[in-house]
Amino acid sequence: MNEPETIRTILEKTKTIAVVGLSDKPDRPSFYVSKYMQQEGYRIIPVHPTVTRALGEKAYPTLDAAFAAEGKIDLVNVFRASEYVPEIVKDVMRLKIPYLWLQEGVCHEEAVSWAEADGILVVMDRCIYKEHARLDPVSQ
Repeated sequence: MNEPETIRTILEKTKTIAVVGLSDKPDRPSFYVSKYMQQEGYRIIPVHPTVTRALGEKAYPTLDAAFAAEGKIDLVNVFRASEYVPEIVKDVMRLKIPYLWLQEGVCHEEAVSWAEADGILVVMDRCIYKEHARLDPVSQ
């Protein structure tokens, strides 16, 4: 977890990111981080129970609904409180999504250990925007 090669692999192999907790409010970190990733060429799928659209994309109330409608999801990026991580990890494992990213301040060692034991590459307590910008300084 959090090894430079794990971060690089996830960012290089990911095309579609389901963002759990993506707000439709431009001043929220989930919005501007996801907007940056979208501008960098990633497909963003918003997952939020009270949002209908964000960043020009249809939002889904659950990860299951997003997966059923969209099909392939490469990465789940989590902007939820750490207490919600175990249920999200169970969904990621069940849906066989290969990568999981827990944003800064989102931590759950036990749930991450389940994901890693299931073969999922995980980054925890890191900002995907900052890591992408650090690896690709030309895009800043």
